[in-house]
Amino acid sequence: MEKGKFYITTAIAYTSRKPHIGNSYEIVLTDAIARYKRLQGYDVFFLTGTDEHGQKIDEYAKSAGVSPKEYVDKVAGEIRAICDRLNTTYDKFIRTTDDYHEKAVQKIFNKLYEQGDIYKSEYEGMYCTPCESFWTSSQLKDGKCPDCGRECHPAKEEAYFLRLSKYQKQLEDYIEQNENFIYPESRKKEMLNNFIKPGLQDLCVSRTSFKWGIPVTFDPDHVIYVWIDALSNYITALGYDPDGSGELYKKYWPADVHIIGKDIVRFHTIYWPIILMALGEPLPKQVYGHPWLLFGEDKMSKSKGNVIYADDLCDLLGVDAVRYYLLSEMPHANDGSITYSTIIERFNSDLANTLGNLVNRTIAMMQKYFGGVLPVNDQADDEFDPALKEAALSAVQRVDDCMATYHIADAVDAIMSFAKACNKYIDQTMPWSLAKCEAQKGRLSTVLYNLTESIRFLAVLFTPFMPETAKKIGEQINCDELSYDSLSSFGAYPLGHPVGTPEPLFARIDAEKMMAEIEAKQREAAAKEKAIEEIEGIAKIGIDDFAKVDLRVAQITDCVPVKRAKKLLQLTLDDGSGKPRTVASGIAKWYQPADLIGKKVIVVSNLKPAVLCGVESCGMILAADVSEDNVKVIFVDDIPNGSKIR
Repeated sequence: MEKGKFYITTAIAYTSRKPHIGNSYEIVLTDAIARYKRLQGYDVFFLTGTDEHGQKIDEYAKSAGVSPKEYVDKVAGEIRAICDRLNTTYDKFIRTTDDYHEKAVQKIFNKLYEQGDIYKSEYEGMYCTPCESFWTSSQLKDGKCPDCGRECHPAKEEAYFLRLSKYQKQLEDYIEQNENFIYPESRKKEMLNNFIKPGLQDLCVSRTSFKWGIPVTFDPDHVIYVWIDALSNYITALGYDPDGSGELYKKYWPADVHIIGKDIVRFHTIYWPIILMALGEPLPKQVYGHPWLLFGEDKMSKSKGNVIYADDLCDLLGVDAVRYYLLSEMPHANDGSITYSTIIERFNSDLANTLGNLVNRTIAMMQKYFGGVLPVNDQADDEFDPALKEAALSAVQRVDDCMATYHIADAVDAIMSFAKACNKYIDQTMPWSLAKCEAQKGRLSTVLYNLTESIRFLAVLFTPFMPETAKKIGEQINCDELSYDSLSSFGAYPLGHPVGTPEPLFARIDAEKMMAEIEAKQREAAAKEKAIEEIEGIAKIGIDDFAKVDLRVAQITDCVPVKRAKKLLQLTLDDGSGKPRTVASGIAKWYQPADLIGKKVIVVSNLKPAVLCGVESCGMILAADVSEDNVKVIFVDDIPNGSKIR
């Protein structure tokens, strides 16, 4: 029976790079909630997608030698592929480069401007490019960005501003009157005490220093900044239009919950509500700021070789094992931890031993002792039966309670605890001993029925978390009755029903062997990333490190395309040392070999060699980004080969 609508969203992923497993946690968490609500009978709409504009994207695209649209198309494709690989059931995948979204955002901006909630002024302050945020000097922490800890640089530009200050009291009242709007409570206190009550400053909502964004229709030198662009996706995806919204919007808005990372709670509980207040639209019912997933106790880093990607982990362990770990390991309020060793340990202990062994041996005993079909019997409960039935019904109630407050790991733990109770029931009743006595066949049948019905409970309860495993369990007990409503009482598995064939759900992992393979791959990945950083020049260095860079004048004596890389040219250089130097350079889009032979360039001569597409590159030549899609090599034809640049 349908219980009404339920609209749930993730934060849209930024298309800077392929997301690691910590980023992928959110989509799995949201999918589990969406699946659970569908199982309960709700009409669910589940939204996810990608945030694709901004200065960072512009810079990444230039570094890659492609247009911003080409760059985001590639990364958005990778993000969506990971969502699909993790078996997530989103109803819509929005991209902020979608035409309908861009048009709606322009209308939103225009409406706010026309009614006086957006005004034009000038911004001067400290700017953090990675966070795309302006800060006053007093807001910096130790002179650095208070959000990410990176360096900020002075910036001044004309901009449009949203009047946050106008809505401060209205927002503060709303948060205090709607106690579950910001969840959990610790996030609510942080927003009120640290950001809102000290006073809101008006928010910069346009930029002129880059062009990769949605243009302001009445002032095309400006592009609409991330706050209005990205946050509006939650309503534009439903067909919101200031001039008249579609039926999907009328049906599903306001959102029941935004699922977001704890680092962006401020944007979703201050900027976004005020945008909606200014538009005259209802606010989302709840914003849940979940914790982070760390690698051990550290953040994941390519240079450390500890980055874990969801698709790689799925190849290693299977999709449901990855989903299980992510959902069972993350605490409700504190950061979670992921390491390969703990993943393998949990795989073997919980999935292979507790769950897999329970299902396999129960079905195997039914096949062995009754040919796969239990005889109908009406024996009364014996000593251990009531506790098992109570454990089944209690597990359902505990899962309900946990899911209502998004204590997802506790919900998964409740289900796995019930699986352990089933294994305990086997040890208590000892079916193998009952099978030795013909007079105990009725009791044996009851024990195996109770176990089969318990396994059916597990199949239903695991459906939101491990959907494919739940389906396999249902197939092995040959049961179609896997509805949530069927868990209201113990005993829905039909008597006299044949079970299927037992097949292992999860094969135990040789931990030592797998860890050796993983560590070898990590070393290889770290070395590759370091080489890429050196060749592309993207490693962040201090002034002391920069002083170690040896820049020399060199003449290009030969140049050929690199066969396996469209972007690379192989340059042969005379750097005055008497020995030819080979450099692979990503300039093939802008130069033909004939344009370069004979020219003199500046080369970073003391980079460690690195192999790129089969070419050992010993250095890097200097070039400049002169416009959005144009690179110029720096030529120094009047200087002798080998001269040092200081």
